[in-house]
Amino acid sequence: MSQIKIVATIGPISNNAEMLRALSEAGMNVARLNGSHNTLDWHAQTIRLIRDTLPETPILLDIPGRKIRTTDLDIEPSFTTGDTVVLTTELGHDGAKKVPINYPHLHEDIQPGATVHADDGTIRFTVLKVDGQDIHCRAETTSTLKSRKGINVPGLTFRTELVTDRDRNLVAFARENEVDFIGISFVESSNHIDAIRALTGGSWPRIVSKVENQAGLDNVDDVVSATDVVMIDRGDLSVETNLENLAIFQKNILETGRRHSKPVIVATEMLHTMIENPFPTKAEVSDISNTVLDGAAATMLSGETAVGAHAVEAVATMRRVSNAALTHLQKKHDGNKNEEQPTVAQSVGEAISLLCRTLPITKIVAITISGFAAQVVAGCVPRQPILAVSNDAIAARSFNIIPGTTGVFADMPFPRTSTEHIPACIELLWRRDLIQDDDMILVTALAYPKSGNRMNMIETHVVGDLAETLGWQRK
Repeated sequence: MSQIKIVATIGPISNNAEMLRALSEAGMNVARLNGSHNTLDWHAQTIRLIRDTLPETPILLDIPGRKIRTTDLDIEPSFTTGDTVVLTTELGHDGAKKVPINYPHLHEDIQPGATVHADDGTIRFTVLKVDGQDIHCRAETTSTLKSRKGINVPGLTFRTELVTDRDRNLVAFARENEVDFIGISFVESSNHIDAIRALTGGSWPRIVSKVENQAGLDNVDDVVSATDVVMIDRGDLSVETNLENLAIFQKNILETGRRHSKPVIVATEMLHTMIENPFPTKAEVSDISNTVLDGAAATMLSGETAVGAHAVEAVATMRRVSNAALTHLQKKHDGNKNEEQPTVAQSVGEAISLLCRTLPITKIVAITISGFAAQVVAGCVPRQPILAVSNDAIAARSFNIIPGTTGVFADMPFPRTSTEHIPACIELLWRRDLIQDDDMILVTALAYPKSGNRMNMIETHVVGDLAETLGWQRK
């Protein structure tokens, strides 16, 4: 049984019985249809094909909702960086001179200087001017703008109703064709989910809510508690918010899903290079692995299986990678029965991590000849900076490669039979102004070392109190 599920999008490449069987054998668990593409007749035929070929495979129908897209274009314009491309809310253009979009208020809501993203952020424009319903843009990338591609304007507030007429039609279509799941875009609150659920008339189809903008993030607890399944659409999320925090947003949504016991699907570009290439990149493999390790219930393929040249191998690759990550995760959760007991140093590191989260510690002082103590503490990813003090100048310099750590050389002996060097090292940091009187520091060191002993001491001090007690004087 596949514990980590694979959602595969069915498109022109894969909507035939032979390919569907191959995708299933490779590891596909859910067949996804994108309601933003193709006609309802095409979707109805494909649903029947899936039911006839893979009767036990659930079907997810994504409905477009309030997502802004280009319309069907007779001519898909290509452009280079610096070219002017005209987007318009006036429908009826074929794409040759103007590219129509489906959101009628965009020309009213957008201003010169705004950034417009397209096709999951792979295309970027800067608005030059707005002339009536026409939005004149400078291309910041070289590409082709294709039919039915998503358009994102970060910070845009939709002026359309939560549920569109097209949504109502697609929900009715999903019920009529006994689809198992419907996916709704740009979910920002439980109100949106409740409005869709009212249209379903019951508990089916199940609702998959896509978190893909800042409002969805701000209300993620409300959204997750109300929905049946969550999807992280990383394409829209990255351009609606900011790319540098995308992985953090993903982790937070996964954690929220775990707390509410709701399955979370992670989507977008998981094996994007396999649309054209037979092998994934190492980064894609790592992405899938980390997604599983962070608690995803399912991973999703889009273009890889809808239009890609290596659809079956993409599913097989995702299955192998996710299974390997899951095996590692299960071993980790098995506890210590097949592992060595933690060392004193590891336990001290965990204790330091807890103290740093629960006390107002401002700095960590690791008194260490080799740097081992600093490495253990840094491995717990504390918020506080680490000052690693050694009496070996070369070692102290090397500590600067340890995350969050500054190496400090102390020209003094570190005796084996006493701990007198510990306050001396703290005083040295105080005299160099690396710690101040109002700092609360956590100090870790190795006291009375013997072969095999490493890092066995923790102290906490308010620096000003320590200076007064020990009579430190500024020179």
